[in-house]
Amino acid sequence: MATLRVVVDQILSPVPGGIGRYTEELTRAMITSAPRDCFVEGIVSAQPPAKLDELKTRLPGLQSVSKTTLRRRELSAAWQHGLFTTQSHGMVHATSLLAPLTKHDQLHQPGDQIAVTIHDVVPWTHPQTLTPHGVAWHKAMARRARRYADAVVVPTHAVAQELARYVNFGERVRVIGGAVSSSLKIPVDADARAAALGLPGSYVLAVGTLEPRKGLSSLMEALARDDAPDLPLVIAGPQGWGDLDVFAAAAAAGLPENRMHVLGFVSDEDLALVISRATVFVYPSMAEGFGLPIIEALHFGTPVIHTDVPALMEVADDASIVVPRDDAAGLPARLASAIDRVVTDDALAARLRITGLDRARAFSWRDSAEKVWQLHADL
Repeated sequence: MATLRVVVDQILSPVPGGIGRYTEELTRAMITSAPRDCFVEGIVSAQPPAKLDELKTRLPGLQSVSKTTLRRRELSAAWQHGLFTTQSHGMVHATSLLAPLTKHDQLHQPGDQIAVTIHDVVPWTHPQTLTPHGVAWHKAMARRARRYADAVVVPTHAVAQELARYVNFGERVRVIGGAVSSSLKIPVDADARAAALGLPGSYVLAVGTLEPRKGLSSLMEALARDDAPDLPLVIAGPQGWGDLDVFAAAAAAGLPENRMHVLGFVSDEDLALVISRATVFVYPSMAEGFGLPIIEALHFGTPVIHTDVPALMEVADDASIVVPRDDAAGLPARLASAIDRVVTDDALAARLRITGLDRARAFSWRDSAEKVWQLHADL
């Protein structure tokens, strides 16, 4: 019997974000695809009983939950300095850099192994878009991973190539991407839900945690231009870090408040509905490691526009419209032009829907989970 111990704490974070969704979906798929006599155990920071019950509900089939004595913030700091790493025994898989990285020797400690996940290289390429603490923590944990991790998972080949410029992991890097959430399904009462959300008949959609590097200000400036389609902007996603005030940013961009529809965090069913009914989905991010919202939009046949971030181009392949990021001052004009093309060219929109649906089928959580099991078997 073998147990894969997965660090699932991000699922219970106040703002789970993309990593929280990734962790939940991948862990659920690892449970259902586990080889015979193999099981999955969750590792979390100190949590109240209600949170642990929630975790078990969201991850049916989880064999057990190992709870540390420290809360998330303290645990993050402790693991950064190599303290309280008793959770490092056995096969450990961390869905981020939050991991009990410590020295181990498989010759004398057979079966002890640890893999970590690095989702992007933003701390090195765009440190100004993170908090100083966040940058320092990620770089420190990457250094620990370079010393102690047996494998490093990245979501795209683009991230693998970029990461090699900053941290040399040699041949320990494995590319394992994500996929569309299994719970992202349009509700049966779609029209009633759309009415409750106040969805316009046609709209431009932006999805993701609200933070500076997501490029929302550029998208607002694009829609405020005279040559842009007169469509409202719907934004779905929780508030991230920093002082990003969406309505203040819209006012600064010249986009009237009556063209803004901010949903905040929405359920998976509502998110599926919002994506599926969008006229066009725009992802103007300045840096990404995978871009899961793009796969979700492609899955529902929604035309996609995104910046030329290498990882986004790899994920979308030829199923989207790509807008260059260089010349930041000209980005809003390029976004406006791309949106106008989709809105006014029915043939183009139809082609993007068909190619998007086909491209989305290339991604599967079960496939990703099986690659994780194979990774640990290889170690």
